[in-house]
Amino acid sequence: MALTKLTYTYWCGASIISSNWALSAAHCVKGASINSMQLRAGSSVRGSGGTVHSIANSHMHESYGDNDDYDIAVLQVSNAFSFGPNVQAVALASSEPPAGTSATVSGWGATSSGDNGASILRAVTVQIIDRDACDRSLGGITSRMICAGVTGGGKDACQGDSGGPLVSGSTQVGIVSFGIGCGLGNFPGVYANVANLRSWIRSTSGV
Repeated sequence: MALTKLTYTYWCGASIISSNWALSAAHCVKGASINSMQLRAGSSVRGSGGTVHSIANSHMHESYGDNDDYDIAVLQVSNAFSFGPNVQAVALASSEPPAGTSATVSGWGATSSGDNGASILRAVTVQIIDRDACDRSLGGITSRMICAGVTGGGKDACQGDSGGPLVSGSTQVGIVSFGIGCGLGNFPGVYANVANLRSWIRSTSGV
């Protein structure tokens, strides 16, 4: 897990996928220069501890647009991540998990809509939602997206969790992308679909 920082203020989450590359959301890096971004790795405390990494290159998907489709980006760090107990690369999904699969989303984002975010890393377990059912609730859901939530709501990613990982077992299956509110029963969270976009990650970063 790494923190994406824009101009030294926490902005988005990211996940480490190799010693030199991290994975995040395109909307986290759109319009930002690499000089305004840093990654912090190896700390569960927002904004302190661990190691800080400058960005050498940033690539967001060339098809990303205003409809939140293809919401994926990779970041190459100038100083490599040093792996140890608190810093590890996550495996990336090559097949999409079926509806009903449990997955965990983590981040330092808001714990309710509109608050200022958490100071300590938090995580919550949700379930993969059938894409057609998600589309009926939200509309515009494509194969590059995967939805997750819980019946009745109350567990979800929120503002500030963008770019962070949705992990099933030890494999990242999604990237926090967007939602309507936070934890609302009829509106699951939407994530970039790692399995669908796996070939882009490989061709762009070599990972």
